[in-house]
Amino acid sequence: MRDRLVQLHARARDARWLNLAVVNLRLLVGFAFVPAGLKKVLGQPFTDPHLSGPFHDFLHAFHATGAFYRFVGVLQLLAAVLLLTQRWARWGAWLALPIITAIMVFCWSTNVIPTAIVATLIFGGVVALAAWDARPGPSRVAIEVWEACGVAVLVLYLGACALTGQVYRPRGPDWSAPAFYALVVMPLLPVGAWFIDRRRRRS
Repeated sequence: MRDRLVQLHARARDARWLNLAVVNLRLLVGFAFVPAGLKKVLGQPFTDPHLSGPFHDFLHAFHATGAFYRFVGVLQLLAAVLLLTQRWARWGAWLALPIITAIMVFCWSTNVIPTAIVATLIFGGVVALAAWDARPGPSRVAIEVWEACGVAVLVLYLGACALTGQVYRPRGPDWSAPAFYALVVMPLLPVGAWFIDRRRRRS
C-alpha cells in the first residue's frame, strides 16, 4: 500500500498541470493569510467592536491578549511569505496547517457558516500542499518565475495598503480608489507567469 501511494505521488509530481495547480494554490493560500496576519501584527481588531455573540466575543478577547494576538499574526505572515516564495512553500504549508485547522474548528464551533466554508476550503488546500511536498521531487515548472510572481503579489498588496494607510480589504468594487487597481492587476500576475514559464520550456 505504501509503495502504491509513493508511486501515485511520484506520478502526480511528474504531471505538469498538477505542478501548475500547486504553484497557483500556494499563491492563493499564501495571499489569504496576508491581510489577516497583517491586521494582527499591527494590533488592529479583526471584527467591529460593537458586534457580539460567541464568534465576535472570542475575537474581542483574542485581540485583548495583545502580544499573543500579534504573535499569531507573525506566524500567519511567515506562513504566507514561505508559501508565496514557492522555494520554501513546504515549510509554509506545515506552519499554516495548525493555524488554519484552529480557525476552521473555531468557525464551525461558533456557527459562522460562510466563513467556516471558506476556512474549510483553505484547510483542504493546505492539506493538499503539505501532501504534495511530503516527498520532495523535481519541479515541472520554472520555479523562479513563480517565485517572482509571489513576490510581486506581496509587493502589490502592501503597496495598496500603503496607499490607503490601512490593511486594505475592499467590500466590493471601488474603481475610484487607486489601491483597488492593485487587486485588479494581481490575478493577471499568475497568467503572465504561466506565459513566461511556457515560453522558457519551449526555448
